[in-house]
Formats: sequence, C-alpha cells, structure tokens
Amino acid sequence: MIKRTVEISREPAYLTVEHEQLLVGRPGQRKSEVPPEARIPFEDLGLLMVEQRDTTYTQTVLVKLAEYGSVLVVCGRDHLPSGMFLPVSRNVEVLHRLDTQLHASRPTVKRIWAQLVSAKINAQSENLEPGSIARRKLVSLARGVKSGDPQNAEAQAAAVYWPALFEGCPQVAFPFRRVAGDVASAPPNHLLDYGYAVFRAAVARALVSAGLLPAVGLKHENRSNAFCLADDLLEPLRPIVDGKVRDLAMAGTLDVDPTTKASLLELLTLAVDAGGQAGPLQVSLTRFVASLVHCLKGDQKKLLIPRRLKKEALKQKGGGRCGAAEVESSERGNNSADVLGMPGEPTV
Repeated sequence: MIKRTVEISREPAYLTVEHEQLLVGRPGQRKSEVPPEARIPFEDLGLLMVEQRDTTYTQTVLVKLAEYGSVLVVCGRDHLPSGMFLPVSRNVEVLHRLDTQLHASRPTVKRIWAQLVSAKINAQSENLEPGSIARRKLVSLARGVKSGDPQNAEAQAAAVYWPALFEGCPQVAFPFRRVAGDVASAPPNHLLDYGYAVFRAAVARALVSAGLLPAVGLKHENRSNAFCLADDLLEPLRPIVDGKVRDLAMAGTLDVDPTTKASLLELLTLAVDAGGQAGPLQVSLTRFVASLVHCLKGDQKKLLIPRRLKKEALKQKGGGRCGAAEVESSERGNNSADVLGMPGEPTV
C-alpha cells in the first residue's frame, strides 16, 4: 500500500486528532469546522513534513504518528529538513534483528557496501547521455568496485558525474560542485538536499519497521549521526533525486518552492524494480531493507536495490509512477503526495 506524503508549508496550522484521523485546521478552529479534505487517516499517512514555523501539535498527534509507524520531519528557516521523529520499532524480532546487525562480520559488511557503491555508480551513469565519455567511465568504475571499495570508486565517480550531470544547463554554474548542507552553496545544491532528506526519512522508516537501528551504519560512522544506516542505504537512491533536480534545473526552476517540493515528494511513488518485482519506490524500500536483513544473517548475498524502470518497461506498464501522485487541490481526490496549504483553499 502506498502511504501518503503530506507537507504543511504555507500558513500556520493546528494539528489534532479525531476518529483516528489527522486534522489539519487553522489555529482556533473547531474540529467540526475542519473540512473533509483536511482530514487524513493515520493508516494512510507515511510521511508528514512541516515547514510552517507556527504550526502547533497536540500530544495525541505525535502518539498517533508513532502508533501508525509514520515519520514526522520538521524543516528550518532554510526550508530544508532539520529534524525527524521516528516511532520505536514494534517488530516482534527486534532483539534478534539488532543482534544480527551489531554482530555482522566485517567481510559481510564490506560485501554489502560494495553492492551499494556499484549500484549507486550504475544509477548515476543512467542519468548521463548514452555513449558519452563520462557515462562509459562510470560504467567501468561500477564494474571494478571491490569488497569495501578500497579504491574509493565512489569518490572517483563523483568527480566525473557531477560536472557531467549539469553540463549544458544555463541555470547552473559550470563545473557544478556538490556541497551538502550549506545554504550559501550554489544552486541546485539546496534542491538536492531537500530530495535526499525526503528519501532519508522514508528509508529510516523502513529500517525501524524492520527492527533495525538506523544509527548503526555499514560505512557511515559518525557519533553525532543517528541515521548512519539510513545514509548507507540512501546512496544508490540518490541518483533518482539527481535526475529530477537536473530536469528542474533544465526547466529553469531552482527554488525550493511548493512546485519543486511537490515534484521531489512525488518521487516516493516512482515505479522501480527491486529484485525483478516492479512497484512504487516507497513500497520497494521494504523489500530493500528485508534483503539487507537476509544479507546480514548470511541467508542471501544479493541486496534487492530499487532501480528506476527503463523507458521501455515504463511503456509496457503504462507510466512512470505507481498509483496517483499529483499535488492535491480542493478539486482533486486523495493522492499519495500532497502539499497542503490551508483547509478549503486550493493547494499550492
């Protein structure tokens, strides 16, 4: 089931609960006055992003988000996510999963990391022009990734990839330099950061649901990072965001605004392939994480890493997304990616 992604970004909102639904109302508004389009069943909600600084919550909202396994992400002044609220895992095998995660052998971890790096570089190559020198270099690097990536093929690929990705885009300074988390950096770094944060939250949610600890990573190790494992699994998914941001940049859209945010949120419904099974990315993340558990246990060797379906496969399946993925307005029905303004008004 595709869970809905909801963002609140325009005017102050008051979030409360009634009949197992999240009510998005105005401050001081009675529950009975909240219109139907601003009532969201918690069982349908996967990710709630709140950017509006004056939004207020009841304690029950946070409890219900946790009970239904939803993720709350709050954004700062720079419009980028700055914090995340995750549920405590209710997986019945959580202790066994944590034991498996903490005691995985070093060779196993290194083999898993090599798969993630190789998949990331391959996905990056698919964002570049077919037959180009840069694309051929990336394909060659992906083939040569060894256990643990001792040659740092990931960094070698990045040096080739980023200038080539935005080459020819008049809105982006050439050569483009990827800088993470710096609001003063050249665009479209801020759009990349936003998209990665959305994916990071979705991956973290899948990890917690599987009984794994997001803080214990495979390669990423930082005592101040509570999502090292999420960042590990995020690596091969980043090129999905990169491709969308490149398209936005080519169209002259570089601002983090309701339109670009909606485009990036909708990526969670993108049709992907994971281990031969097609489905929306949000659903495929569950299979991805489940395969990680099996690899850590030694039951299997290959991760089921989500990959974008090729154009030929998309034509056969009837499109690039699974399920509805529009920006909801007061005239539209329930969809899986909503950017909510205030109840009763057209969505921005």
